[in-house]
Amino acid sequence: MRRTFGAAGLAAAIAALVVSAAGGGSTAGLRHDPNHKLTDSTSTNWSGYAATGARFTSVSASWIEPTVVCSGTAYSSFWVGIDGDTSGTVEQTGTDADCSGSTPQYYAWYEMYPKFPTNISNPVQPGDALNASVTTDGVGRFTLTIADSTQGWTFSTRQRLKSAALASAEVIAEAPSSRSGVLPLADFGTVNFANAMANGVSLASLHPDAITMVSGSTVKAQPSSISSSGSFSVTWKHS
Repeated sequence: MRRTFGAAGLAAAIAALVVSAAGGGSTAGLRHDPNHKLTDSTSTNWSGYAATGARFTSVSASWIEPTVVCSGTAYSSFWVGIDGDTSGTVEQTGTDADCSGSTPQYYAWYEMYPKFPTNISNPVQPGDALNASVTTDGVGRFTLTIADSTQGWTFSTRQRLKSAALASAEVIAEAPSSRSGVLPLADFGTVNFANAMANGVSLASLHPDAITMVSGSTVKAQPSSISSSGSFSVTWKHS
């Protein structure tokens, strides 16, 4: 049975998530979920591009960390990953631009969903140039790498997930989720992705689905067209 929360309880839960995120380690309760797919081109939590129809062993992209505009507690995530679109796991790494009330918070993380994410203590600031990749040997061993060339750091971790289907590769802007459902999407303006690749070729060449994030009839985030080199943007529309 789906759990429901009163307004006070939901506000307290959201506030706890943001405080936890600021400290590094695991962000209790916040997750970067698989695609809550409505159709091939709409989702309640993803916006960007996802390729399916093959066995995927690598994905990568770069982006500039956007500046979030805060008018209340909200979240936004930018990442690359394998699985999650037509499969129940996601092997992913990226960054967040969140709002704790009127205070912006930026950080990097990795996640082997359904495990909870692990935050990375290295600094992230708006305007930073980031590059991330997820690779696998195809038998359950994954390497997740994210680098911030502006701050001058690289983080890499090796993880295992034998149940991974390797069914999709994606580059995504997301409204993360908690146990109460999809969280409010922070106003990140526009995030620009470049050089999106999967299986060693441009993501564009794999005929990926362009995914628009919606809530009912409201568009929350929308991708641009994707260039032949794998460049595109996602623009915030509504929280």
